[in-house]
Amino acid sequence: MKNNLSFFYSLIKISVLIFAFLFATNILHAQPPDPVDIDAPVDGGLSFLIASGIGYAIKKVKERFIE
Repeated sequence: MKNNLSFFYSLIKISVLIFAFLFATNILHAQPPDPVDIDAPVDGGLSFLIASGIGYAIKKVKERFIE
């Protein structure tokens, strides 16, 4: 019973954190919105994440075929 109760409490904590992060993005803004440009720019950080994800996938595929 104690394990089920601790699992329930951890599930509630995780749910509260997820909702807090989701709703905080609507409240907090780094800069005011630009009335002309509505699209979000793709900057170097996102490009780096995509490139590192592709590199990691290639590494895993190579490891799988070597074994």
